[in-house]
Amino acid sequence: MKKSKIKSFCKINLSLRVLKRLKNGYHNINSLITFCGIYDVISINKIKTQKDKITFSGKFKRGINNQSNTVTKTLYLLRKSKLIGKQNFRINIQKNIPHGSGLGGGSSNAAELLNFFSSKFKKKIKKEKIKEIAEQIGFDTPINLEKKNTFLTGKGNQFVRLKKKFRFNILIIYPNLVCSTKKIYQKNKTTNKLKTLSKFHLKNNKKLITFLKKEGNDLEKTVIKVYPRIKKIIDFIKNQEGCYFSRITGSGSACIGIFSNHNRAIYCKKKIKLKFPKYWCVVSKTI
Repeated sequence: MKKSKIKSFCKINLSLRVLKRLKNGYHNINSLITFCGIYDVISINKIKTQKDKITFSGKFKRGINNQSNTVTKTLYLLRKSKLIGKQNFRINIQKNIPHGSGLGGGSSNAAELLNFFSSKFKKKIKKEKIKEIAEQIGFDTPINLEKKNTFLTGKGNQFVRLKKKFRFNILIIYPNLVCSTKKIYQKNKTTNKLKTLSKFHLKNNKKLITFLKKEGNDLEKTVIKVYPRIKKIIDFIKNQEGCYFSRITGSGSACIGIFSNHNRAIYCKKKIKLKFPKYWCVVSKTI
């Protein structure tokens, strides 16, 4: 097997409702998820050594445990299921997606590795088995197996893939804060009612934007309480010309703004660089 390079795209929660807590301690989630053109790069090739060599590089490599992460967990579960044998690999992940940002970088890395082994390895792995392993890695991993717009129904782990493609201009700010998903959910007191996404909302972008403006992210109040500076960022984005709405994605700390066009998003980015010079900020489009 020659060295392969895989793009691992980040996810965006356009909306997020936290529903009642389940018996296992987790919450049902009602959320509309999309993906944008920011991605990690995974390099992988076979090696003749006793152990895998897993490394992280890039701007956001700091804070990731080389011995315990979604990549090592993926390899462990594949071997446990006797799907890749004793072959070892050299894997490097160039981290362009901030760790602990709510952008799902780790889940995306795991999902893309599962897809790689499913399609490129000699022994084909059934989709059902890949999904089963993905569920063991993390809540977002099965969602990342396909980079399609996805609606989490709020009924267990059920989700619906949407045929419609979004044409959103997205500005993302990461304020150099690593948010613990577990900590945010433990502190969260906000729960909401189940919301359905009808075909009416998907007829065109204008109707979808109107729907999303009324939505929000139920974890936002908790994140702001823990990290007050998040509110300043959201308010700043929200007040810029051409911004439809602004909120955190996932459990934070990254904040997003959805803009009417690319140029206005770029102009906002320039203003953010002056206002918050130390924060990572990019403009991207949905894929």
